[in-house]
Amino acid sequence: MMPQRITIYDTTLRDGSQTEGVSFTVKDKVKITEKLDDLGVHYIEGGWPGSNPKDKEYFAVMKNKKLKNSTLAAFGSTRRANTKASEDKNLNDLIDADTPTVTIFGKSWDLHVTDVIKTTLEENLAMISDSVEFLKKKKREVFYDAEHFFDGYKKNPEYALKTIRAAQDAGADCIVLCDTNGGTMPQEVSQITAEVKKLLKTPVGIHTHNDMEMAVSNSIAAVLAGATQVQGTFNGLGERCGNANLCTIVGILHTKLKLKSLPENRVNKLMDTAYFISEISNMKLADNAAFVGHSAFAHKGGVHIDAMLKNPLAYEHVDPQILGNHRRFVTSELAGKMPIILMAEKMNIKLDKKSPEAKKLMESLQEKELDGYQFEAADASFELFINRALKQYKPFFKLEGFSIQTEKSSDGKISVSASIRLNVSEKEHKSGATGHGPVDALNKALRQALAPSYPNLEEMHLVDYKVRVLDSKAATASKVRVLIESQDKNDAWTTVGVHENIIEASWEALVDSIEYKLLKDSKKK
Repeated sequence: MMPQRITIYDTTLRDGSQTEGVSFTVKDKVKITEKLDDLGVHYIEGGWPGSNPKDKEYFAVMKNKKLKNSTLAAFGSTRRANTKASEDKNLNDLIDADTPTVTIFGKSWDLHVTDVIKTTLEENLAMISDSVEFLKKKKREVFYDAEHFFDGYKKNPEYALKTIRAAQDAGADCIVLCDTNGGTMPQEVSQITAEVKKLLKTPVGIHTHNDMEMAVSNSIAAVLAGATQVQGTFNGLGERCGNANLCTIVGILHTKLKLKSLPENRVNKLMDTAYFISEISNMKLADNAAFVGHSAFAHKGGVHIDAMLKNPLAYEHVDPQILGNHRRFVTSELAGKMPIILMAEKMNIKLDKKSPEAKKLMESLQEKELDGYQFEAADASFELFINRALKQYKPFFKLEGFSIQTEKSSDGKISVSASIRLNVSEKEHKSGATGHGPVDALNKALRQALAPSYPNLEEMHLVDYKVRVLDSKAATASKVRVLIESQDKNDAWTTVGVHENIIEASWEALVDSIEYKLLKDSKKK
């Protein structure tokens, strides 16, 4: 029987931090905690206090903070073999973390018991039982993560079931079945979860990894089989191929299964939270990420756009606003005049397909594309292009001039510096900066010059820079197209520049990226 309510348990701060290339500071972890709390995530796993000083410090900081909607959990393992639970350092560190909830993992697969922790099967059962019982006596809510449960069940079901019965009998509040290696198929997860549900009185949860890109499917399969808690990370962060992506899971639970998970009035903050965590983790959110990606509801083909205008159900399986996303019509040679007309509508200007203005804009756009501009990949530059063409836009600053100097010393070291002069509100601003390359130096100098007038630029940064030679036959005289992707805590956008001079093309894309941020923020005021 399918449950009526699903508890969302986030492990971004622990499992997510094990992503290659991700390293959260204590401040980062606190910020993410506050964001998840605002979203209404039920449980936030803060880390493993016994494993490193950073997590220990995090829990010390969190003792002085009160969460509005979420419950904080500390993570750890069962006691060590042949050790009393009351004397186990790991368990005592969990108590010292002073969280209402504690999650511990133990071995479900006999292979791990005999070959990894090298103890007896009976001692492993005692380790599970003693640890849960110890934590319950300390008045903690206890979740037991049955590590490698599905692999263990397939190899030795009798023993795997003994391990979770030991946790249940000791008082665990939820038994979480883990597909730790990420190698289980959805039908296996469904069947095994259903069998476990029949044998246990304790609520069952699911924790999956994405090694076969089935973490979300497996989580949903477990829910349909009766699991009431889903563990995962935002944006699918995690070791190896990542954990189950909570953004996708919440989207499916809310829009497809009609199951209650996050509070109804907070689900529309899902995309905002995904980008916020992407920003802090410095891991780009995939444009095609389900529900929350920048391109999740982007329409490019003219036939698609025409149908969408008549009835959005034609090419969208769900209303994007439910998850905090929005519909986009992408300009290209396939889309015709519709993206122009729709962009004009955003500025409260009514254009008709047959109007002279629309025709003129289309011709201008085609000239730009003929010149090498690719607006389908640069949505922000397209919006600025329409704003400028319809004279609905006043630049936030004016360039007076810039210079770039590159110097290579005899020892091979290269230094690049840029100086810039801008006019902002009839006042001249000067700045200079050094960088790893000319574009980096120019970007830093530009931001420094604008910082006094536009402090909100601190919220954005460049996440990608691409250069493409457009006419290789012209050799060094070829035009280049520069695409710059930028991001702030709420959104991502791409801008384009084209020129024979790579610095000028970069400058054009760079200015557009900053102008778009300033324009976007000005509309919110």
